[in-house]
Amino acid sequence: MNLTTHDIRNVVLLGHSGSGKTTFAESMLYESGAISRRGVIEGKNTVSDYTNIEQERGNSIFSTLMHVHWRSNKINIIDTPGYDDFVGEVVSSMKVADTAMIILNGVSGVEVGTELIWEYVEKFNTPALFVINKCDHEKINFEATLEQAIERFGSKVIPVQMPYTDDNGNFCIIDALRMTMYVFNEKGGKPTKTTIPALHMPQAIEMHNALVEAAAENEEGLMEKYFEEGSLDETDLAKGLTIALANQEIYPVFCASALDNKGSGRIMGFINDIAPSPADRPDATLENGNNLACSTDDNTSLFIYKTLSEPQVGKVSYFKVYSGTIKSGDELVNQNTRETERLNQIYVTEGKTRTAVDSLIAGDLGVTLKLKNSHSNQTMSTKGVEREIEKISFPGSRIRTAVIPPSKSDMEKLMKALHQIEEEDPTLKVEQSAQLKQTILHGQGQLHLDILKYRIEKVNGITMEFGQPKIPYRETITREANSHYRHKKQSGGSGQFAEVHMRIEPYTEDMPDPHGLTVRKKEVEELPWGGHLAFYWCIVGGSIDAKYINAIKKGIMQKMEEGPLTGSCCQDIRVCIYDGKMHSVDSNDMAFMLAASAAFKESFKNAGPQLLEPIYQLEILCDSKIMGDVMGDLQTRRAMIQGMDASGHYQKILAKVPLAEMYKYSSTLRSISQGRAKFSRTFDSFQSVPYTLQEELTKSHSKSMEEV
Repeated sequence: MNLTTHDIRNVVLLGHSGSGKTTFAESMLYESGAISRRGVIEGKNTVSDYTNIEQERGNSIFSTLMHVHWRSNKINIIDTPGYDDFVGEVVSSMKVADTAMIILNGVSGVEVGTELIWEYVEKFNTPALFVINKCDHEKINFEATLEQAIERFGSKVIPVQMPYTDDNGNFCIIDALRMTMYVFNEKGGKPTKTTIPALHMPQAIEMHNALVEAAAENEEGLMEKYFEEGSLDETDLAKGLTIALANQEIYPVFCASALDNKGSGRIMGFINDIAPSPADRPDATLENGNNLACSTDDNTSLFIYKTLSEPQVGKVSYFKVYSGTIKSGDELVNQNTRETERLNQIYVTEGKTRTAVDSLIAGDLGVTLKLKNSHSNQTMSTKGVEREIEKISFPGSRIRTAVIPPSKSDMEKLMKALHQIEEEDPTLKVEQSAQLKQTILHGQGQLHLDILKYRIEKVNGITMEFGQPKIPYRETITREANSHYRHKKQSGGSGQFAEVHMRIEPYTEDMPDPHGLTVRKKEVEELPWGGHLAFYWCIVGGSIDAKYINAIKKGIMQKMEEGPLTGSCCQDIRVCIYDGKMHSVDSNDMAFMLAASAAFKESFKNAGPQLLEPIYQLEILCDSKIMGDVMGDLQTRRAMIQGMDASGHYQKILAKVPLAEMYKYSSTLRSISQGRAKFSRTFDSFQSVPYTLQEELTKSHSKSMEEV
């Protein structure tokens, strides 16, 4: 089939877990003739969800690329996970999709997972349509689900179809766009067309008129024709709806039963006729702010939106061709690493089945293998072409856990495996914290980290365990204190001598110079862990030679990296060196480092030491029915409730919570809400730890130091 960019449709399937995305994709493949037999999730034989872990769990974990040929077009389909923990797979898929198909569970209605997805639909300005699935289920509530969708996503949500059961018990779909009724037998598949029953004709006409008005509003010529004739013919209606959908002025709603293969053919027909091609979408934004049109007449640029490591295969790179034509054997330059890569072979995929092709044109999605220096979120272009597609902005982490190290022999293998998965999954961060002396994993939720553990153990054969991560506390002071320390050591030959007098006080920006001291030199340094050290040299008369300034400062910094209270980093302190003594023979850098470190420790203890803890801004979206339980749990976590507000038909809770109280919060919230709530968190500030807790932490640190 000779395709142009206008013949391509890139569709991403979105929805809450259990809404039926994978099953719907299976129906699309079967209905188009891409597969001869429909798989089922229980049978572990669907085209999507083909990995062992997905088949064991019975739900999607990774996005899956598939495609069908429907009439004159090629429809690329990306099935995505429904759990919030795997939002990275959703975001990367939406980056390259041109239409979002949001599957709603007609029995459960609009679920919280769909709320999260809609944020990204709006962020990417993606044309969208809704499919209310399970419409032949005995507990279907189509009207309630439709009302919820309109309430949450606005008046642009307009039904195209509605379900109906005829006198013979057959499942039917009344289509207000075509003004016909589709009658399905028990096996589903291709329906029989018939007239709409008189009882439902008024409602169908009302729905049809709403579609006509939406189509006419987006094109001046169509609006004039609509006013003159009172309606639009099929060609004009299709033209107007194409414009309306592309501009996100309409979100049409369809009916289906994915499990029984009812309704997918009509929806693919709509995608074929109405959904925008890559050429119809706005130009891609480049990192430098310029735009790139999706055209085969330009040099080649492709964007890698996902990478995956497969056993016996190696690295698999999924990409979208944003311009030009890519051919097997082409050499492209990675715009991020400047490395040249040869694409020895390119493929189209049907889940795990890859079919080699000679070329792919602008707008199409494909796969290549074994790229050495190219990764997710990177652009590759023709040699001599300098342009980089705007990167995907992935959400920050919401959960952290410590890795309990296995044997020393396995630790190196474990870190290699973790960094490989980190490369595949941008929502996972591996931190080797020198401060906490732990390896910390940052992820989206407990399920996210549990799946990571499963992969490490099954694929790499390495046993790993999770533990409670330490908290990155900070130490500071609340008042001024002075101290001095003399370091003197004689051990035969030249000795060591240094005496340092210092004043420390809390540092604030634009604070006045210290009283009673003459400032000769001052430095304000931003510390690597946050906060500041203000270092003032106030020596008068040369009691300490200026050549020892760096040594004294280094001694202070060493003690600030491991504070006196709990061994945590110190911040926001001003240190003034105002007196001291030196020896012409025995003084040296080491002596002044040790003296400065000891003087800082002594003065710190007398300056009202204060332990600070990280506080996070927490945003929770939940059903009003469980709001009390969620609030009650937050109160046990020393949370400060900031406010509550409605968000659609969900409640939004804003709170500030200490990081120390957030351990396993993801699992707790999932248990309280039965998976129907979500949360996000962002760092807010460091705040004082309550006195009793500070005492407890200080004693614990002292005891641990004695045991060493």
